Amino acid sequence: MNPIPFAIVSLSLFINPALALTQLPPPTSVPPATESAAKAAFGVLQGRWVRVQGGYVITINSVDADGRLDASYANPRPLPFHTAVATSDGNSLKLFFELRASGYNGSTYTLSYDAANDRLIGVYDQVVVKQKFEVVFVRSKS
Repeated sequence: MNPIPFAIVSLSLFINPALALTQLPPPTSVPPATESAAKAAFGVLQGRWVRVQGGYVITINSVDADGRLDASYANPRPLPFHTAVATSDGNSLKLFFELRASGYNGSTYTLSYDAANDRLIGVYDQVVVKQKFEVVFVRSKS
């Protein structure tokens, strides 16, 4: 038996377990500033938004860091949203609302925040009558 290959194999068995014991640095966590930056970006959505076509109202009371909205809808009577969420896609904010109240049964608003004009623009999908409408909501000053 050749002693050189035996020595190499023995040495590798001795070194490899030592490498396995090497401590790796702890994983870095996402800095809290990222969460607060997202919350600050979503904060611009808070307020009372009136739809230009018809006077329907979306009121956004608050937005958590995950984008869940505490929001309500009025047409003119108040209706709860089944789903109300905001997402950040790069520099743009997207909103999605779903209504399941009687007469709405899954109708949705898919909106984007237009920062330059401080408005919400997008599509209202009225599933009951099978129609989609382009919509604009402006911030109410009152």
